[in-house]
Amino acid sequence: MASDSTPPADAVNTAIDSVSVLSEDSRRRMFVFIRRAGRAVTRDEAAASVGISRKLAAFHLDKLVDAGLLRARYETPGGIRKVGRRPKVYEPTDAQITVSIPERRHELLADLLLDAVLTEEADENAAQAAVRAAERRGRRMGEAARDETRPGRLGPERGLTVCERLLDEYGYEPVREAPTELRLRNCPFHPLTAKAPDLVCGMNHAFLAGYVNGLEVNGVQAVLAPEPGECCVRLGPSDTDRDDEGGPLARSMIGGAGGRRPASPAG
Repeated sequence: MASDSTPPADAVNTAIDSVSVLSEDSRRRMFVFIRRAGRAVTRDEAAASVGISRKLAAFHLDKLVDAGLLRARYETPGGIRKVGRRPKVYEPTDAQITVSIPERRHELLADLLLDAVLTEEADENAAQAAVRAAERRGRRMGEAARDETRPGRLGPERGLTVCERLLDEYGYEPVREAPTELRLRNCPFHPLTAKAPDLVCGMNHAFLAGYVNGLEVNGVQAVLAPEPGECCVRLGPSDTDRDDEGGPLARSMIGGAGGRRPASPAG
């Protein structure tokens, strides 16, 4: 999710459904033909492009419309008005369908890096700006979630339950190992994490610490705990009450050039 208004996890199921519609050969070929046409296409044209009947083409085209891959309207080809009913035409939607298993969020990482470039301050280096941008994004998302749900005071257990929703939506695959501890089985930024663990793990940690703080979860902190094949961050009990910067690790990440290097890049 590249923005604060990232769609929920249901969007993943929608994307899978949309892609599955393209598994039928004639349907997929018609979709490619319409995308490349550069204009609205009639049923007759779509049918002729793959050598099937107009009736069968209509069936496949309606499936593509239902999947959100095409939109339909009634229009006279060439803009010439004729007597009788105008034919139904089809054209691609602006939908961008992406499916990744396990889930990846490279667009979020790119968006945070762009924010960092655009807002880098004179006393920061690039890594510091990136971590700051990540913490700010996470905090704003936490604040927005709190304003929307109005959960009241959040202790560790209930706070982690609320956090699980965001973590699941973003592909972290959270697992509740204890009432006050969340383990994140998937790294949404792999394999980029392995290329620059200091930077990416630092941003990831700051993002999650910011979210916890924005949501105002008491007694929980985001900590670096890298494990091979998993996210480099866990959410667990804090030694002190929640502070304004996500704990000492978050402060070191934001204040330094990326913090300490994780022992093992996340997967």
